[in-house]
Amino acid sequence: MESQSTARPRFALICAIVAVLFGLMTIISGGAILFAGGAMLEFAGDYVPFVLWFNFIAGFAYVVAGVGLYLWRGWAINLSLLIAFSTLIVFAGFGIHILNGGVYEPRTLGAMVLRSGVWITIGWLTYKARKKTIHKMTPDIIRK
Repeated sequence: MESQSTARPRFALICAIVAVLFGLMTIISGGAILFAGGAMLEFAGDYVPFVLWFNFIAGFAYVVAGVGLYLWRGWAINLSLLIAFSTLIVFAGFGIHILNGGVYEPRTLGAMVLRSGVWITIGWLTYKARKKTIHKMTPDIIRK
């Protein structure tokens, strides 16, 4: 079991709040399109199913990562990096879909840029902070 031996940096609280809110909004909006149908489905327009399903499922991971970041757990930093990496892979697939002449909503492109940027930033900032904290806790004799 991982101990709470290091204090959470202040910015990690902001990252946690952003992650949870972003996750909840993603679950609600994606779920409405996937399960409500009707007007929501019409509003979604030319959505790309694999992108929508990925984002909906990832929304749950966003919430879990946010809670873990609030508690300042190492696994949450790893999860944040995994979310960033996975989002970039789906973004690449979306790009291939577009290049192959697939229909899409232009706002999806903007949303994927935003998602990628948010999770790359959260992952990078928290990784750097955790690495710095671990380095400070390592005895000098081991660092040499």
